[in-house]
Amino acid sequence: MIHLSDIASVFGRYANLTLGGGSATTAIIHGEIITKRRWVSEEQFALSFALGRLTPGTNLLAFCVGIGWILRRWAGAIVALLASSIPCTLIVIVITVLFAKWQENVYAQAAIKGAVAAAVAITVKTVWTIAHPYFKAGNRLRVVLVGAAAFILHVFIGLTPIEVLLLAAVVGFFLPEVKS
Repeated sequence: MIHLSDIASVFGRYANLTLGGGSATTAIIHGEIITKRRWVSEEQFALSFALGRLTPGTNLLAFCVGIGWILRRWAGAIVALLASSIPCTLIVIVITVLFAKWQENVYAQAAIKGAVAAAVAITVKTVWTIAHPYFKAGNRLRVVLVGAAAFILHVFIGLTPIEVLLLAAVVGFFLPEVKS
């Protein structure tokens, strides 16, 4: 059985100290709880990620709670939530105070622009981390088409993320993946 202290350690470290936002954090947690510790399967991870995206509010916290639930039910969910939210809340307060002082600093503004570019790259890496287990021979076209359609429906048509995810679930139901 996975100890609550181990759950707190993983989520406390990676949900609070990974720079680059939710996508970077999700990718790092993926490596830690699937590749390194083998706590959950790819399917459980993907399900928690998708359900986290469907919830209102902070999707990363919903994702962490989902993984905590899989690991230790209520106790795991609560520990994952607290470990992944309290420290970063305090960090955000400190950064907000500093940011107010950095508004006119040329070097700080350049650093922020560099961080934004890196965040985009990290988001792309996270997409690959989550999609690559399903990107196998016979399913590649399916993954590309569903991904492209989701992008178009959200960006150009204006559907909400929840609408896109629900529509993708329906498509996935009627267009099952090819077993290899």
